[in-house]
Amino acid sequence: MGILTKRDGHVEVVTVDFPPVNALPVQGWFDLADALTRAGRDPEVHVVVLRAEGRGFNAGVDIKEIQRSEGYDALVGANRGCYAAFGAVYDCEVPVVAAVHGFCLGGGIGLVGNADVIVASEDATFGVPEVERGALGAATHLARLVPQHLMRTLYFTARKITAAELHTHGSVYRVVPRAELDEAAWEVARDIAKKDPRVIRAAKEALNGIDTQPVHRSYRFEQGFTFELNLLGASDEAREEFLNGR
Repeated sequence: MGILTKRDGHVEVVTVDFPPVNALPVQGWFDLADALTRAGRDPEVHVVVLRAEGRGFNAGVDIKEIQRSEGYDALVGANRGCYAAFGAVYDCEVPVVAAVHGFCLGGGIGLVGNADVIVASEDATFGVPEVERGALGAATHLARLVPQHLMRTLYFTARKITAAELHTHGSVYRVVPRAELDEAAWEVARDIAKKDPRVIRAAKEALNGIDTQPVHRSYRFEQGFTFELNLLGASDEAREEFLNGR
């Protein structure tokens, strides 16, 4: 359990496995960042597939870990860990193909929003429930998946959007039955892996270089408001209500 890696030819498969819902603890985010960074630096790796086991792709941070901790250490750790993991996807020296099933929430949006290609199963749903958790974040990455006004609507309402709907916006490349998800991701990965890795690595750097959105700075700006909400007490109240099922 944790962050699992497997090499198949020139494809590195990074699997998230934190039952029951893949809500990552602080160390899990840093471990994911390390796995992605190592894969990108390996000259034998031409492409990375990011996938998950279990009920859904990712449910964000481990709120129970934050609530168990005294002070703000776990909160700061979660914020820094998410920043590292999201950045590792974006800065990975080779393309990252995200294979998404089930729920993709909060931190999951940060991962897929920074991915290069997204393939999803028919049961996949995407959302940022941060406003219901007393936090802010990942609007930067949600804005890479949908148009501006839809992003704001989804953010303010904490509503989810389906893989099929994202496909119409062009952010999800393919939507397939759940049983075919891994193969669909592999198909894209194999196609990329056949290309000259020197060209693909240069292309990844070039595309990041012409990106109109400064994802690192934008996300860090969002995180500042999360700290404010914690100081005001709004975040702690929201997390307790969530954990108590209210």
